[in-house]
Amino acid sequence: MNSPAISAAKRIPPIQCLLTFEALARLRSVTQAAEELFVTPSAVSHRVKQLEQILGTKLFGRADFSLTTEGIEYLAHVREGLTTLQKFPAIAGQSAAPGKRKLRVAVTPTFARAILIPRLPRFTEAYPEIDLTLQVSIPLLDVVAEDADLMIRFGSGRYADVEHVCLVRDEVTPMASPAFVREQGPFETPQDLEGQALLRSPLEPWRTWFAAQQLDWPEPTEGSQFNDVGLMCDAAAAGMGIALVRLKLGTLWLDNGSLIRLFPQTVPSPHAHYLCWRTGTMERWECNAFAQWLKQAAWG
Repeated sequence: MNSPAISAAKRIPPIQCLLTFEALARLRSVTQAAEELFVTPSAVSHRVKQLEQILGTKLFGRADFSLTTEGIEYLAHVREGLTTLQKFPAIAGQSAAPGKRKLRVAVTPTFARAILIPRLPRFTEAYPEIDLTLQVSIPLLDVVAEDADLMIRFGSGRYADVEHVCLVRDEVTPMASPAFVREQGPFETPQDLEGQALLRSPLEPWRTWFAAQQLDWPEPTEGSQFNDVGLMCDAAAAGMGIALVRLKLGTLWLDNGSLIRLFPQTVPSPHAHYLCWRTGTMERWECNAFAQWLKQAAWG
């Protein structure tokens, strides 16, 4: 004969089902709920169906995801329970916890230097129970951290080997050091780039800028080339030439005055930053917590 405790445990739905139900009830969109939870839309539908089967009742009444009477009542209990559970990590962080949750994140060098690390104290303060390790990866090359739990990649977004979500898109514009502009300028129109030393990187092809400015120029094939945008920015700051730089990633150099914009025009970059993970990774609490934080707070 089963004990009351065992019988009760069998009636408790999986936490992922409860989180998915709460997100879908709040957002009323499978796509938005999937993006928030870092799962596929089909996973959202499956979890809700699983929850309804466990409870033996319908929670959503129509295609617009309006709640049934039972759904409204159950949502109140779910939110109360989730609120209670969310208080636990803060309590555990103040006590003699058995150990921290390990999280390994692979990140591109310039993203880490210019974007992630300046904001990282906010994450470590909010989640003291997570022990974070950063590992370097280089986009568009074969330098990857294969044992990483989460990966921040920069590229086209065509990643068949992993699940992924776009973190941020950016715009590019030519930048150079103030000394270079004084010596080689003035730069009044995009045509003034002709004959100048253009720093190259496969991460930011110049043809993107040329085409947007109606310049029928080929991609430069000569001049210094870099597989890291941060190194290219440092080279431009040292006066080596003009770099095509993303505005968000170039903030570090713009703010300290080592680089300045040549023109007011900007062009969308053909690449973007993506958070990538292997199937099942987001079931781990620490991975989901970092993903949620990165998506919501890293650009503030």
